[in-house]
Parts: sequence; structure tokens; C-alpha cells
Amino acid sequence: MRALTTIFAVALWLFVVAPTANAQQKQISDSAYIANALSAAPEAVAKGAAVVRMGESGSMRTLRAGNNGFTCLIMGTDRMCNDRNGTEFFNTLMKHVPPPDKMGISYMLAGDEGASNTDPYAAGKTADNHWIVTGPHIMVVGPASKALGYTEAQDPDPTRPYMMWAGTPYEHAMIPVAPRSEHR
Repeated sequence: MRALTTIFAVALWLFVVAPTANAQQKQISDSAYIANALSAAPEAVAKGAAVVRMGESGSMRTLRAGNNGFTCLIMGTDRMCNDRNGTEFFNTLMKHVPPPDKMGISYMLAGDEGASNTDPYAAGKTADNHWIVTGPHIMVVGPASKALGYTEAQDPDPTRPYMMWAGTPYEHAMIPVAPRSEHR
């Protein structure tokens, strides 16, 4: 239940940020949504992952129960599958509170449509917020991810590992795993 509450907070924020994309998601069937959400994770993880879907009011509905601690969902047009610590990390981001001192993993094997690399709360691309689009990747979250030593450049090469939101409490590692053209 706690995982669903935290995912609700993440999805609610993205519901406000990306209402058009969420409207598109409402048009697909639950079975298509499940397949799309699970495409964020490797097959072995997806096999046991829960899948949740955000409703019109921001409420979360479990479409499929899981048994491995991962929960997959679609946020806007991006597909994500988080372990419990990853979910907790993104929940703190949405609540504007310090993140936990826990390592977490988030899979985004379908890549993303982009985000500011400097402002965790940016709702869209601007001339100065260093928008970056990353192909299929995993995220390693939590303070210890900084020890990986990846570049903290504002405009890094998104085909190589880098730190997103460097210098903020929500800094985390972005680790590309395949060319973008192989997915989506």
C-alpha cells in the first residue's frame, strides 16, 4: 500500500505537468497500458512487477499485482519501473522533502521524452534549463549514487553515464543501456 501511495504522488505531479500526454494514455485499454508500462523494465523484472494506472482524478488503480517489489507505470509518455527505494526517492522529490539515504533503481528501457538536467521541477523545455533526452537507461538514485563519479555537466552526452540534477538533493545517476533507436 505504501508503494502505491508514493507512486500516486509521483504520478499526480506528472499529471499536472503533462495533461495532454495523460489524456492520450486514457485512450488505450488496460491491457495495452500494462504492456506499455512493463516495457520500461527488463523481462525478468517486468514478469513480477505490479502495474498501476492513474485515473482522471489522480487516483491510482492497480491493474496488476506484483511480487518482486517493482512497480511500473506510464507518466505522461514516459514508461518507468521503480523498486521500492526508487519509488520512495521520487516521492520525496514530489513532496519537496529531502530524499532518503537509500540506493534505488529505476528502469526506463523505452527512454524518455526529456527533462531539465538542472531543475527537477521544470515542466518543459526553456532556453536555459538544459533540456536533455536520454534513450533507454537505468537510474541509480540516492546520495551514494554521487560516488559513481559521472560527469555533472549541465549538457552532458546522453549516450554516456551522467548525473542528473547535479548539486540538488535529487541528484542521481543516469546510465544509458542502448541506443534510443532500439526502443519506442
